[in-house]
Amino acid sequence: MNDMSEDIRLAGKGDTEAFARLYSTVYEDLYHIALHSLRNQHDAADAVSDTVLDAFKSIKKLRSPDKFRGWIMTILAAKIKRKQRTYYEPVEDVEDASQISDSFSYESVELREAVGKLDDESKLLLSMSVLGGYTSDEISSLCGIKPTTVRSKLARIKQKLRLELTSEI
Repeated sequence: MNDMSEDIRLAGKGDTEAFARLYSTVYEDLYHIALHSLRNQHDAADAVSDTVLDAFKSIKKLRSPDKFRGWIMTILAAKIKRKQRTYYEPVEDVEDASQISDSFSYESVELREAVGKLDDESKLLLSMSVLGGYTSDEISSLCGIKPTTVRSKLARIKQKLRLELTSEI
């Protein structure tokens, strides 16, 4: 695999191929997190596109190559929050859940419906934890929330989902 620091240096000088190599390491996670947070394929694609454009424009400011993933996810989180503020009505469910990913699927329709009832922040936190595999400390730094708050919110979200799913049995 290419040295990420070299790709970051080259991308900072405008090398689109170097940036494409960097982007290839995170694009699936970016899209999955955006899709599960925004629940709309077009908005998710827009958020990822805006994230990539901003990241390419400002990558020369990234000093630590090992922080690339967290850095680009921070940009995405800001784009998602900005997009969520524009919503006036609850968004429709994703048109075709099978298009989310071949590698990820909900175990049941009930789970998908329960996740759909969560508020936007809860969807973002859950997506980052479950789909992105981020720890509470990483989510904390990306979202500007205390790690203990992230852990307690995730615990409440999971409890809410458990209650929702067990009440439907």
